[in-house]
Amino acid sequence: MAEPRMRLRQKGQQFATSDLEAFLYAFGDTPPSLPSTIRTLDEIITDFIIETCHEAALCASYSRRAKIKVDDFKFTLRKDGKKLGRVADMLARDAEIKNQRRGFDFEDEIKAAKDEGAGDEERPRKRAKVTKDEDVSDG
Repeated sequence: MAEPRMRLRQKGQQFATSDLEAFLYAFGDTPPSLPSTIRTLDEIITDFIIETCHEAALCASYSRRAKIKVDDFKFTLRKDGKKLGRVADMLARDAEIKNQRRGFDFEDEIKAAKDEGAGDEERPRKRAKVTKDEDVSDG
């Protein structure tokens, strides 16, 4: 497949050696991994990412869009059930984390921590913000 915009590739490894060694160890390699194995895995992963991104860009261009969306990657991975399932799982986890962050009010926690540390001292209260609809007159 021809790449839409060919760019010069960076020389050397794209991923950290320690990450690749951990990845190899997780899949059964012995702890001191060979440098040639690490280089080969780095090339395979880099090529896969580049090819997948180019295929997603091609899907976006068929849809007459300049930007790539998540759906383009889903369409690219549609024939590989394992990868598509993993993508769906990661997107579901991301949405769940965002919903949990939205539900948790950090400001209340910070105020509670300050109140516990402040003791019995009285602090001046902040003024309430006045909206455009409210009357601002003094009398």
